[in-house]
Amino acid sequence: MGMRLLVYLFGALAAGVVVAQEFTNDDGGSVAVGTHPYRIHTLFSVECQNYFDWETVGLVHSFRKAAQPGPLTRLLSCTDEELEHYKGMDLAPTLVVPSMSKHPKTGDWYPAINKPAGVLHWLRHSTDALNVDWVIILDADMIIRGPIIPWELGAQKGKPVSAYYGYLIGCDNIVAKLHTKHPELCDKVGGLLVMHIDDLRALAPLWLSKTEEMRDDKAHWATNYTGDIYSAGWISEMYGYSFGAAEVGLRHKIYGSLMLYPGYVPQEGIEPILLHYGLPFNVGNWSFSKLEHHEDAIVYNCGQLFPEPPYPREVMEMESDLNKRRGLFLSLECVNTLNEGLLLHHAAHGCPKPKWSKYLSFLKSNTFANQTKPKRVRRETLKSLEVHIHEEEEVDEPEKPHPKIHTIFSTECTPYFDWQTVGLIHSFHKSGQPGGITRLLSCTEEDLKNYKGHDLAPTHYVPSMSRHPLTNDWYPAINKPAAVVHWLNHVKVDAEYIVILDADMIMRGTITPWEFNAAKGRPVSTPYNYLIGCDNILAKIHTSHPELCDKVGGVIIMHISDLKRFALLWLHKTEEVRADVSHWSRNVTGDVYESGWISEMYGYSFGAAELNLRHVVSSEILIYPGYTPVRGVNYRVLHYGLEFRVGNWSFDKAKWRHMDVVKECWAKFPDPPDKSRLDSSDPDVLGRDLLSLECGNSLNEALKLHHERSKCGETDDNVTTTRTRTSGVSEKVAGEVGGSLSEESKRSFSAMRVAIICLWGASIIGFCVVMSMVSGRRKGYKKRTSKNKRRSSGMA
Repeated sequence: MGMRLLVYLFGALAAGVVVAQEFTNDDGGSVAVGTHPYRIHTLFSVECQNYFDWETVGLVHSFRKAAQPGPLTRLLSCTDEELEHYKGMDLAPTLVVPSMSKHPKTGDWYPAINKPAGVLHWLRHSTDALNVDWVIILDADMIIRGPIIPWELGAQKGKPVSAYYGYLIGCDNIVAKLHTKHPELCDKVGGLLVMHIDDLRALAPLWLSKTEEMRDDKAHWATNYTGDIYSAGWISEMYGYSFGAAEVGLRHKIYGSLMLYPGYVPQEGIEPILLHYGLPFNVGNWSFSKLEHHEDAIVYNCGQLFPEPPYPREVMEMESDLNKRRGLFLSLECVNTLNEGLLLHHAAHGCPKPKWSKYLSFLKSNTFANQTKPKRVRRETLKSLEVHIHEEEEVDEPEKPHPKIHTIFSTECTPYFDWQTVGLIHSFHKSGQPGGITRLLSCTEEDLKNYKGHDLAPTHYVPSMSRHPLTNDWYPAINKPAAVVHWLNHVKVDAEYIVILDADMIMRGTITPWEFNAAKGRPVSTPYNYLIGCDNILAKIHTSHPELCDKVGGVIIMHISDLKRFALLWLHKTEEVRADVSHWSRNVTGDVYESGWISEMYGYSFGAAELNLRHVVSSEILIYPGYTPVRGVNYRVLHYGLEFRVGNWSFDKAKWRHMDVVKECWAKFPDPPDKSRLDSSDPDVLGRDLLSLECGNSLNEALKLHHERSKCGETDDNVTTTRTRTSGVSEKVAGEVGGSLSEESKRSFSAMRVAIICLWGASIIGFCVVMSMVSGRRKGYKKRTSKNKRRSSGMA
């Protein structure tokens, strides 16, 4: 305890130090810190880890460089044992705070709670809290680009300023109703907090207690309740803040552009004051992710910097759009500022002068100094920002129209997929799903000559890749990504979001991006937890970002721009995993057949990880018939990919692989039992059986209507005439999405196949290069010592 007392006293003294600063005002003159009419204090929360130490160096350096007025205090949460070995006490003015990473009462491991706990500790134990008017609270993983002045941003007592965190959907649903008496006052905010000291004193205890409440409420951690893509309660602290603020009646002035994530394109004309590097980002082939440096002792290793990003001249050559180029420049500025801070820190701690390099010369140049001069928030900028969401909501304006969506699914030229198509198309129209639907039909030329199911759905025809044209591997599942690539390259898609389904699905309701919070860069999918390859060597071999691998599949909602970037990677990664026979085993992939049959699913997850597409994972979209439903959940899709049964009746799609129930007049599946015969004593069992019956009845209903439309039982001439007429209508519809079997299409079919084969050839060459590196990489894995489990005090 003696060590803690000494460190505590040192931190308290350091926290009171105010570094003399000047900054340039809008008119070019110097303004001293002391001339401000109100006292400002900046806080940020960290733990005793290397990960937070390099973030601290970056933030403190940018704090000084931006000429932020007032003192800065690091709230350092550490255990006694950690403090004994900690060597970074001189990185920032510091107040040591007892660690609550492991809750003292519940034993819950949740480091993010240290933020509200640290703020409350500062209010109660620091003399600085008695000599301040305004408090600015930041995260450690931020770069400050200019002074943050509360009154310039319009902050008032009772009305703090913050950034918009739109993914905090719990403010709009039962979560807010459970955890605050005033759910209507819940603001979706975070990141940057600018608040009057009196408001912070009222809020801080509730911020902590509401965080504990949310952390305990595991029943509402799911993505559909909180927006937390991990469904792990990791953003409980953010909700603790919003619910605590609502409880004391604080309404925020919310800005959408003061803070920018590097990698995002800023609004035209907007100058962000904060860069929040909580997410991975890239410029060309260069990328940066803070999680890749979780254990990095870069602060204490003389001469070590983060990998140098491209130079501004290179960015100007790679991007012609001025605003996108400005976004890339901001990404460079973020990492260059971190490296500049590390250089100065190393020099101040006796490190030898590093050898000259082009990059070090750039960091010390007038060019870089001019690029990173303190930025000021101007009145024109404030007017153009997203100011106060609630004030905008009160304006009586017409609602914005929902984005256009289109649904696609992949099949082959077989009776097996035909009856599935009939079932899906029938349920699609019955569900009220907005937008159109297109069947991606993968067929060989020979299959297509004899195929009779053209009129079953609006169709885009795709050359079959079931038999690999180069390796002769038989793997029909690869037709799914190959068909999506072909469709995107041959059809002008008039939709902002694409919904991707499997043929063996029955829709029960709408699947839309606005219901499930899809966004550009944030697709929606359903959990496929058996994809254990996301957690082991398989992901390390097949994606450069294994930590971003999501175990998802089945239903996908994705922005069209993301799908266009992603589809080809989906195909390539499927080829890679399919060719990696040595890792097909069940303990590596989770594939019970150990046949590489789920390679396409891994191709999807690994491709998405490469592009940093993090999914909103919803367990309320899809259910397998035969599974017990969660009470109260309105599932949108029944996925009959597995055998299911009710009493003596059962259904297994695989048993109907060779039966042509679509072509055979009035054919159908065995009728399920009547629901009146079900045992209602157990509500869970009853709910399960009702969904199973619904699936079987829906398929039979679809077949019955199909046979009626096909004029079953009439003369052959009438049937032929009807089918010809129906086929003509279908081809007209298919033509609208680029898929009619016109003569021109037939002539180009072979050419399309050649193009796809070329694509496959390029894929195989690329794969060979990748696999040639695998053995060396795997040797590297064996030599590495296991790393400590990653810990972070906050979620971006």
